[in-house]
Amino acid sequence: MLKYIDSILHHFRPCFSREAAYHWFVVSIIGLMLRSDHLGVTSVIRDLSLRAQCYESLIHFFRSSAWSLESLRMTWLQIVKRTAPLSYVNGMVVLIGDGMKQAKEARRMPGVKKLHQESENSSKAQYIFGHLFGAIGILMGMPQKWFCLPLFMNLQDGVKTIFGWSSPSERQDSHVVQMMDQGFAAAKAFGKALLLLDRYFLSVPALKLLNEWNATGTTRMHIVTKAKSNAVAYEHPSATKKGRGRPRKKGAEVKRKSLFQSRADAFQTAQVTIYGKDETVQYLCLDLLWGQGLYQELRFVLVQHSDQLSILVSTDLTLEATDIIRLYGYRFKIECTFREMKQVIGGFSYHFWRKSMPKMKRYRKKGESHPVEQVIDDKQRTHIRQTVKAIEGYVMCSCIAMGLLQLIAVRYSSRVPGLFFRYLRTPSKAVVSEATEMAYLRTSIFRLFARNPQLSITKIIQSKQETPEIEVDLLAS
Repeated sequence: MLKYIDSILHHFRPCFSREAAYHWFVVSIIGLMLRSDHLGVTSVIRDLSLRAQCYESLIHFFRSSAWSLESLRMTWLQIVKRTAPLSYVNGMVVLIGDGMKQAKEARRMPGVKKLHQESENSSKAQYIFGHLFGAIGILMGMPQKWFCLPLFMNLQDGVKTIFGWSSPSERQDSHVVQMMDQGFAAAKAFGKALLLLDRYFLSVPALKLLNEWNATGTTRMHIVTKAKSNAVAYEHPSATKKGRGRPRKKGAEVKRKSLFQSRADAFQTAQVTIYGKDETVQYLCLDLLWGQGLYQELRFVLVQHSDQLSILVSTDLTLEATDIIRLYGYRFKIECTFREMKQVIGGFSYHFWRKSMPKMKRYRKKGESHPVEQVIDDKQRTHIRQTVKAIEGYVMCSCIAMGLLQLIAVRYSSRVPGLFFRYLRTPSKAVVSEATEMAYLRTSIFRLFARNPQLSITKIIQSKQETPEIEVDLLAS
């Protein structure tokens, strides 16, 4: 198992221009995979039994200029493509995308803004201050258990001004458009792709961008999502036109929710696997035009399961209705990944901030400029950008750590009975969870180091435990 981790981390070495930076990357990944609390970088120091002097070096690593986020992302995509047992549908990999909001109360942390919570959970506040991340994962595993392996996450709101300092066009688009860009960035690495999205992302700008990317011919991507119940579609216009004027772009208006009653006799019955169980559903498949001014042909699948009514949508008109229903059931896997990253990995427990960052106003008046817009000093701007990089770098390392845990769970659950060592009320009979794998590493990591003294991971961790020097000068830009 440790050899497998060592071989994967070795592929990241070209991403770092300095050997010291690569060593701290290995330390952060291993620490995130086994730490017992979520108190930021200090938990990595404690659980790996590193010297206290290592804290400053690890903090400076995330702001170092010796590596870039883009190189880490591209390398991680290639590793996943080569090693992960991916799920394919009609020759397309299955990507999953969604947004994630993380509460942050720091008033000098870049990117923090007031966000609205759409969740129906009454325990969550309607508005929070925090970060909005866009995430793309990929479906991998085996029929007994599927995982959404995180590929990358980045901040997609509250940072437009900061990125506008160096590139006026970087991250200036809406959250929906940025998610489509992220999906295509992943699709370029895997070839043809099918992106599963929530109903929030079904919009005319998203479909226009999808068509533009597909028209370039570099790659091909389709989306499967859910439509709002009150949405309206249109039938195809008649082939023959009467009178003068341009041809009609749309036909009669169709209120899709009413079809559950008006076309009830046309519904078909099928057995579909939903959330790991075989369920009986009734469905009706229709190809209709959608989007005011766009009128793109989409495949709509009206689904009736027990007392629940849903309308699913696919831009791929060749997908079977049962495949669309089954695939959309996998969209929830990214929610499970968010939960594990929050509660198990602690992937959002960062505390990066800067004194040069203006103090956030919690009750800013409408039309009042954001304090960060008043920063004009180049040195202060550089420090703020470094802090944003540290936040996204910490989350990216958490994605890699989570992905490694999932790959190990799929690869070694059947080989190592010791992975089933702790009591669970509902234990998995095929593949263990990320939390179980993490608990196993936490109790066994030093024994694994002793058994494999020749591995580079062992040598790197031991060097950090033994050397008292602080390598801040080697890492600082």
